[in-house]
Amino acid sequence: MNYATKRYWLIGASEGLGRALAHKMSAAGAELILSARSETRLQALADALPGPAEVLPLDLADSASVAAAGARLGHVDGLVFLAGVYWPMAAQKWNGTQAMAMADINFTGAFRVLDQVMESFLARDAGHIVLTGSLSGFRGLPCAIGYGPSKAGLMALAESLRADLHRTGIKVQLANPGFIKTRLTDKNTFAMPFIMSPEQAADHMLRHMDSTRFQYSFPRLFSWVFRGSCFLPEWLYFKIFGKS
Repeated sequence: MNYATKRYWLIGASEGLGRALAHKMSAAGAELILSARSETRLQALADALPGPAEVLPLDLADSASVAAAGARLGHVDGLVFLAGVYWPMAAQKWNGTQAMAMADINFTGAFRVLDQVMESFLARDAGHIVLTGSLSGFRGLPCAIGYGPSKAGLMALAESLRADLHRTGIKVQLANPGFIKTRLTDKNTFAMPFIMSPEQAADHMLRHMDSTRFQYSFPRLFSWVFRGSCFLPEWLYFKIFGKS
């Protein structure tokens, strides 16, 4: 893809995968609009990028904040939704505030963002929508109350968008990464196989965005465990993956 003529909106750009992807897309020639809650972090990122970038802070949990950002957005050729919050949580350790925050930001936040661009994309019959799911979204996992369901919903949203738009000029893609070394995964106390750096994950993301594929799960070998689990009968799945 020729990014030199493209303007992309990155939501969740201030750190981790979003920050790494911003660097790679900017180096490839894209003009970027960077969104997250922290204007200070966004500005530091914009100042460090090799290409043009605009800072557009917003609070994904606040519809008015997202709408205000959308009013300032202007023309965009594509958006990449990378935002997310995470707390490891088992049902036995229920925390409603954290669970609802994961659902509201990771899932509902995507609808708030899409509401700012869909009218324009549909009118032009052009646009690029990239949603970031997770390997944890394929089936229910222990200690994933909140995060797993929010990613499952986001993955279903991407599939529904693709089903409606695959014969149009609007390109829809879904990326499902495994573990990425960030402040979010630093909360985990369990082993994280095949954990990637944000830069490695961003390489995967950009290659996927340059492709014609709809869905891409990575790391590939690790993804087979989660994709393959969808074919297991319930009794066997919960025997293997359920909390002992």
